[in-house]
Amino acid sequence: QVQLVESGGGLVQAGGSLRLSCAASGRTFSNYAMGWFRQAPGKEREFVAAIGWSGSRTNYADSVKGRFTISRDNAKNTLYVQMNSLKPEDTAVYYCAAKRADLVIVFVNAYEYNYWGQGTQVTVSS
Repeated sequence: QVQLVESGGGLVQAGGSLRLSCAASGRTFSNYAMGWFRQAPGKEREFVAAIGWSGSRTNYADSVKGRFTISRDNAKNTLYVQMNSLKPEDTAVYYCAAKRADLVIVFVNAYEYNYWGQGTQVTVSS
């Protein structure tokens, strides 16, 4: 089992920045590919960003490319996403997810992930 706990959400004005963190415990963090997803009210959960176990490979949704940066610190068992130039349409509950992966690959589909955090709310005001 992997336990994931997100933090860092909040209320921010459009154009502002937030950094979300996801603390992992229970298994060797570096054995897992990680991802960020988000879900707005009335919408499906959507992919935001993903990173391979080593941190050398990343992938982003087109809607956040150039504004968000995913990273990880395997020594601290923590996943991050730096979110800049936030827009009202970024408002959602943000979830981190983990999938066991021996290769340095990324996963962009929610169904591929085995473990999920409880989510953290991000609200961007206009």
